[in-house]
Amino acid sequence: MQLQDSAVDTPCCGRRMPSQGEEESSHREGVLRADVIPESADMHFVGRSWLLLTGFILFYVIYLLFGALVFSSIERPMEDRMRTELEDLKQEFLNLSCVSDAALERFLLKVLAANKYGVSVLRNASTTSNWDLASSMFFANTLVTTVGYGHTTPLSDTGKAFSILYALIGVPFTMLVLTACVQRIMFPLVLAPVGLLQRSGLEPRPATIVHFLLLLILVVMCFFVAPAAVFSAVELSWSFLDGIYFCFISLCTIGLGDFVPGTQPNQQYRSLYQVAVMVYLFVGLMMMFLLLRTFHKMADLHGLTTFLQLPRCEESDLEEDREPMVEVGQKDLTEKEATKPLELGSQPSYNTMNTG
Repeated sequence: MQLQDSAVDTPCCGRRMPSQGEEESSHREGVLRADVIPESADMHFVGRSWLLLTGFILFYVIYLLFGALVFSSIERPMEDRMRTELEDLKQEFLNLSCVSDAALERFLLKVLAANKYGVSVLRNASTTSNWDLASSMFFANTLVTTVGYGHTTPLSDTGKAFSILYALIGVPFTMLVLTACVQRIMFPLVLAPVGLLQRSGLEPRPATIVHFLLLLILVVMCFFVAPAAVFSAVELSWSFLDGIYFCFISLCTIGLGDFVPGTQPNQQYRSLYQVAVMVYLFVGLMMMFLLLRTFHKMADLHGLTTFLQLPRCEESDLEEDREPMVEVGQKDLTEKEATKPLELGSQPSYNTMNTG
């Protein structure tokens, strides 16, 4: 043993053998480097993931602008031509000294047909185009989100054909962007609050119920009550109930079209108002998607889907879902969820909690 210990400082083939202290120091440095490399790699994945999501949203906006330009260039000349014909018909009708039943019926049919496409015979509405850039972008947004109010429809066959092609690409891409955004907000709005409720003493299942009720109240207040108050103040002919009705019809993608914001004649800041409504629709649909997804996950956790023999939510991260969420650090969970936003079955869920 003495020979082995003294051999540490003995030159061997012109090289000095490292001592035990140097080996331990080198080992510690290697461990530190090993700890730093995965952390930097995780940060790289997180940054790349957020960059990808930002690129998706930017491309979504560009796609809406592209659709708005095409729709405006195709449909606005048709709208101007129809408005001119309707104005001539109105003057012809007014010049009649004696109005016959046939003339009145012909005039009314023309007016109703034009109104179906969003062209009004009223003088104060004739100066407002339904196919300017902002209105065309609003139409494109309702098309790809499947809200489809129907207050304005393409007049030409070219516009109808382009609507089909535009929706075939836009609807799936919009669903992809919404899904990616929901994955991003699952941790701060779902997993973290449920974990906080568990750490405060609630059992996992009661914690999910309390969290869902709180999330439901948040969505109702921020995306139904508050916007309804704004709409009832901006739209002169809308009551507060009309605003609630519009928010529900829109965010449920029913889109009846009996109430559409930004259609009043000579409305101030109409373009900016329509852009704000588009942002509201996108964020509102994202929150509705999150709410429905949270409810489905809660139903899975409580066995409701199994009891009703419904298809369960997608199985996500089978091994990782067995880990209790409260035992995972917030930083580690955030980075882990953010590094895989678009992988199939990688969405966070209530299955990540320990149900005991």
